[in-house]
Amino acid sequence: MQSCGRWWGRLAARGAPRHLRPVAAAGSQRRWGGGEAARCIEQLLPRHDDFSRRHIGPREREKREMLRTVGVQSVEELMDKTIPASIRLGRPLRMDDHVCENEILETLYNIASKNKIWRSYIGMGYYNCSVPQPIARNLLENAGWVTQYTPYQPEVSQGRLESLLNYQTMVCDITGMDVANASLLDEGTAAAEAMQLCHRHNKRRKFYVDARCHPQTIAVVQTRANYTGVITELKLPHEMDFSGKDVSGVLFQYPDTEGKVEDFSELVERAHQNGTLTCCASDLLALCILKPPGEFGVDVVLGNSQRFGVPLCYGGPHAAFFAVKENLVRMMPGRMVGVTRDANGKEVYRLALQTREQHIRRDKATSNICTAQALLANMAAMFGVYHGSDGLRHIARRVHNATLILAEGLRRAGHKLHHDLFFDTLTITCGCSVKEVLDRAALRKINFRIYTDGRLGVSLDETVNEKDLDDILWIFGCESSAELIAEGMGEETKGILSTPFKRTSKFLTHQVFNSYHSETNIVRYMKRLENKDISLVHSMIPLGSCTMKLNSSAELTPISWKEFANIHPFVPLEQAQGYQQLFKDLEKDLCEITGYDKISFQPNSGAQGEYAGLAAIKAYLNAKGERHRTVSVNTRVCLIPKSAHGTNPASAQMAGMKIQPIEVDKNGSIDISHLKAMVDKHKENLAAIMITYPSTNGVFEEEIGDVCDLIHKHGGQVYLDGANMNAQVGLCRPGDYGSDVSHLNLHKTFCIPHGGGGPGMGPIGEETFGSLLAYPPCRQNTAG
Repeated sequence: MQSCGRWWGRLAARGAPRHLRPVAAAGSQRRWGGGEAARCIEQLLPRHDDFSRRHIGPREREKREMLRTVGVQSVEELMDKTIPASIRLGRPLRMDDHVCENEILETLYNIASKNKIWRSYIGMGYYNCSVPQPIARNLLENAGWVTQYTPYQPEVSQGRLESLLNYQTMVCDITGMDVANASLLDEGTAAAEAMQLCHRHNKRRKFYVDARCHPQTIAVVQTRANYTGVITELKLPHEMDFSGKDVSGVLFQYPDTEGKVEDFSELVERAHQNGTLTCCASDLLALCILKPPGEFGVDVVLGNSQRFGVPLCYGGPHAAFFAVKENLVRMMPGRMVGVTRDANGKEVYRLALQTREQHIRRDKATSNICTAQALLANMAAMFGVYHGSDGLRHIARRVHNATLILAEGLRRAGHKLHHDLFFDTLTITCGCSVKEVLDRAALRKINFRIYTDGRLGVSLDETVNEKDLDDILWIFGCESSAELIAEGMGEETKGILSTPFKRTSKFLTHQVFNSYHSETNIVRYMKRLENKDISLVHSMIPLGSCTMKLNSSAELTPISWKEFANIHPFVPLEQAQGYQQLFKDLEKDLCEITGYDKISFQPNSGAQGEYAGLAAIKAYLNAKGERHRTVSVNTRVCLIPKSAHGTNPASAQMAGMKIQPIEVDKNGSIDISHLKAMVDKHKENLAAIMITYPSTNGVFEEEIGDVCDLIHKHGGQVYLDGANMNAQVGLCRPGDYGSDVSHLNLHKTFCIPHGGGGPGMGPIGEETFGSLLAYPPCRQNTAG
């Protein structure tokens, strides 16, 4: 969903004024605007599907009317009066020539074809799944579901609020917990948020992490801990000592990353006896037949909902779930949907407990996450509604039975299985050459998880059929087929269904999960909810820059292509060359647009981009030997004007900084005298300033260059919030006027759908001064 942005810049360039269109450099083979030959061919062969004519709303008459209203003669005069001359870009952007929609889709498909679609049984929280076509066509590919803004106005958001409430109810039921939120960014982020919740709850600094959690989850938790003063320790449960009453929480995986199912009730009891909270990362499908964590006393349950009908898309991110006990609800991060009554006494939906969110509480917020994954949470919710408890239980049993058949075949072939109790994942020590197994896997175009110690991992999913099992058995040298193995096993082998781990409690008993199991009913239900919302299929959404963007059908078409959708995030890079080309090309174009030297695509939301950018600034200051500015939590100072984005203080606090607000003057600009006073006051510990440009007041600060110089003079770095980058493209570049780091909200400036409150994307651009491009938090692309 996040990788096609640069191509749509080529489409939109056609609508730019002639002086803003790119012009070819000397000797270039690209047609960058303006030459006589180019004009002739455009006159003789005009494009019949001009992108800008169809998608950029105002026509010439409407433009003239708007210009008259604001008192200027032309767009150029408006730009001259709005943007300081000192920062105006003095040349056109060097971008590829524009092309039409049909050409760009053909080009994109050629790029997508470079991705190799192997069958991946890598697991680690990512699985192939069967996306129900009614949901794919009527929700994922439907502008009536993907173009809404965040549901802060409940009266025009009742449809998706009901769907998100279904998501929350589904999570609570399946996990056995009291309250759930309406999704978070991804599983790693959810685990880090759980760690911070524990720290907020009891103020203890130590946090235990079971070493058998997914490695990417561990990496994100450790990175987050580095900036908040929490000390993480990797341990196995029997090694965890709570007697010192200094442990805030413990995180474990159930089933764990190697597939093992074990009893954590004793660990939970020991932790609770010493005032420690317990956090369980889990799998929704497994919990349909496995005893839920809420039934053995866990305080927080988290994970991702990807395998509930959401494509892999090279790692997403996919909507995380996050559920807690009732007493922790006010500390829970993210959005929650609640039920209330309107003025007529009718039950309605609205966002609940919004006072926890960062745009209200700023640095005292429970999280910096406002952009959740509403679109993908809605897909997962509809998957639950469509299948109901019986359908989900059937899928889970089918996956588990396939794993039991495979396990029996592997044992017969002389391989060692490391765990006797599992749901869908086997960890194997081969009884023959690992190279031989992997060579045979390559012949069948199959990926397994490869551990650093030579073991192999195999994770099955709902798409696995008898032929797939036969292929895997052949790869491991088993002479029996899946059919023969199943016949020999008989009915008595029931796996976890014959153990105390079997789920006995009911779930998804609400009427909504028992009413829409036919295609006609689920389609009518989705349409009924869609029609309760305001989206771009109904009208313009006159709010902030989040809503004033392009959501063309051509832009959204590629997200459903199997070449993009069916790639596991941990496949070898040679299988994802199409994605790699997109990343490389997009980085090149974003560097040209912003004036930065490098772009990191690791952050997957604007808020995460802010956090990653601040982490990079801290790493840079450390590399310069200025650890006094960053070494201890809440002593390094981040200046934040009151005209900045509401997420900024929450992100700075999460990065372990002390926030110093800066006043604004009557015109909405930064109060320079107050800024200078605060810079002088905090000059010894000044780490950064966070500026939103243009500001949330809509102001292009005249003194932006002087502000950047002032911060640099006193040893700090400039973080420029890129939320309003769409007001700068082609006109000015943050890297030129003194900014060191920015995140880019690609769901605003480019084509990613807002989806009713996410997904977004927040890559960061950085100057490469010394070690500035360093260590942003990320999903580790290793399976070891």
